[in-house]
Formats: sequence, C-alpha cells, structure tokens
Amino acid sequence: MTEVTSLTGRLLVATPALTDPNFDRAVVLLLDHDEEGSLGIVLNRPTPVDVGDVLEPWAALAGEPGVVFQGGPVSLDAALGVAVIPGGEGPLGWRRVHGAIGLVDLEAPPELLAAELGSLRIFAGYAGWGPGQLENELEEGAWYVVESEPGDVFAPDPERLWRSVLRRQRSELAMVATYPDDPSLN
Repeated sequence: MTEVTSLTGRLLVATPALTDPNFDRAVVLLLDHDEEGSLGIVLNRPTPVDVGDVLEPWAALAGEPGVVFQGGPVSLDAALGVAVIPGGEGPLGWRRVHGAIGLVDLEAPPELLAAELGSLRIFAGYAGWGPGQLENELEEGAWYVVESEPGDVFAPDPERLWRSVLRRQRSELAMVATYPDDPSLN
C-alpha cells in the first residue's frame, strides 16, 4: 500500500473535466486526509437558508453572508462549524485543523467561543472519500491541489471563489480561471 501524504488544510479545486454535479467548480477545504480516507467541505455553495433558521444560537457569530453553506453531498442533515481563531491554542469547544482554521463544537454554548472567534461559517453536510478514493480521483485529473489561504473559508463572494483561487496560482493553472462555464458556446 502506498503511503499517503496528508493534504489536510489544502484546497481541492474541481477541474473543468470533473462531471459530478455535486462538485462542478467546487472548492473543497480538506479538514482531514490520511490512509483511512478524506473529509472536506465545499466552500463555495451558499444556500438560501439563514443560520438563524437552523442554529439560532450561532446566528450572531456567523460571518457574512449569514447563511448555511452546502458542505458536500454526505450527511446533509448534519452541521459543521468552521471558524478562524487567531493565535494560541483556542478555547474549549474548538479543534484546530490547519493554521488558525478549526472546527467548532456546535453542541457547546456559543458564549464559550464568542470572545475568541474571528469568523464562523456553518456547513450542512460534507464531502467524503474512502481509503484511496481521493488519490484515484487526483490521478484521474479530477482535482487541482493548491494551498489554502485563511480568507478562502470566509470569502465574501463565495460564488467567485473557484475563479479567484485559480487566478492567484503562479503557473499555467491561473489560465484555467478563464475556462468558460459552457465550452460548447465558444
């Protein structure tokens, strides 16, 4: 078995060739990646549902836009809170994933974290891959793997995240950002 190099904290950016509608032009932050599989959240799928409609106690702490994001096609009835907590170890009820980004325990009282949260986003569902599945998709060319930046999780205009992440790459990958939504119209 091939050793897996962790991609935790990196972004998966869907290639134009990826045909799964769940991941069309998706930008996925990997929260966990090891030999047992991978778990991530799609960062650029806001829903029309306000955070206050489903997790009222957390609504005041949610960043703009204050809506729930569809984190992926798995467990859409479950919610993940992702937050930035600058510096230090962070408070109880928070687990660091990468840099200042971590997961919030949404069962904890929000007031435990309120003073230390820099930003918070709520995701319904997640993207998951079994052992070796993501590696196979990478070999097939379904995803570009790029470095994440702290602002990616909390992009003010999430619908433009796919293009902006590609555009900032210092390689020919930046040109992919100009790929048309529907190449058949060219």
